[in-house]
Amino acid sequence: MSGKLVRLVCTAAMAVQAATLTTAPATAVPEPREPAHRTLSDLLTDLQQLYRRAERATETYNATDEKLRAQRAEVARLDAALARARLSLQDSRGAAGRLARQQYQGTSDISPYVRLLLARDPQRALDQGHVIGQLARERAETLDRLTGTEHKAAELARKARTALDRQLTLARQQREQRDDVRARLTDVEELLASLTPEQLAALAEFEKSGVDEAQRRLMSSGALGSDDKPSDRGDRALRHATRQLGKPYEWGAEGPETYDCSGLTSEAWARAGTPVPRTSQEQWARLPRVPLTELRPGDLVVYYPDATHVAIYQGDGKVIQAPRTGERVKVSPIAAHPILGAVRPG
Repeated sequence: MSGKLVRLVCTAAMAVQAATLTTAPATAVPEPREPAHRTLSDLLTDLQQLYRRAERATETYNATDEKLRAQRAEVARLDAALARARLSLQDSRGAAGRLARQQYQGTSDISPYVRLLLARDPQRALDQGHVIGQLARERAETLDRLTGTEHKAAELARKARTALDRQLTLARQQREQRDDVRARLTDVEELLASLTPEQLAALAEFEKSGVDEAQRRLMSSGALGSDDKPSDRGDRALRHATRQLGKPYEWGAEGPETYDCSGLTSEAWARAGTPVPRTSQEQWARLPRVPLTELRPGDLVVYYPDATHVAIYQGDGKVIQAPRTGERVKVSPIAAHPILGAVRPG
């Protein structure tokens, strides 16, 4: 199917979520039927459910990718610490060997007290005893350091092995989640391929009317605030998002050439000097929430009950979003998806 048709049906698919999911909980995808026997609502519901499953799988992949990056950094840190500990252990063992040789070369069965009594020069004997005592203390300290370094190296080696095991586990999970996303997108492609150009055109019109109606209801309800003054950082985040308009959506991407939904919002706020969590679900869970009546430009609008989509508020009832596969970063009505709530970074 051509990219033009994909973009057309991608646009159309948003109608059902605005017209049906905004007011009703998500339902399971119906058993597949022939496209000719399905209503527009059925087709859009099926398509929207497939897209939501793909987006949910994408956010799961993104979360694992974030953990994997952190785990790789931890493995590198532990490897460097272990290398330093092994060098220190080598130095400590060398020092211990030198002290052992010194002790062997200066071994005597006569106690320091008897040597003092028999010495022709008692003061010299006292000085020698002081040196011997100092060497004994140095030997004890060296042995303590050697023991401590051995324990530290062993502990670091254990932690490094554990961290590497964790990294390998996350890498395997990431591969499985990548395959899951691809499978979900294949389901979307198969449904799109089953539709005629006439059905795609009808879906686009149905989507537009649904979004328009949802937007009218929201704007007339007074649920949105009228604050159009972003914070300094909110303004910088919004300006960065605006500069990305027209760039393609790509699942798992966070710029600078392609984005997914949370890749766009996290990158925008990072450029504003306020790092935020990578995924929409973590953005919803960890950032301060604000009521829609206090919404202002730069805030993040989170969608769906499981927080699997996010956009940045532009003001005047509009958001900037990276919608989904086949579309580009664009300005959309805030009611294009069922709203879960809003959060304010910083």
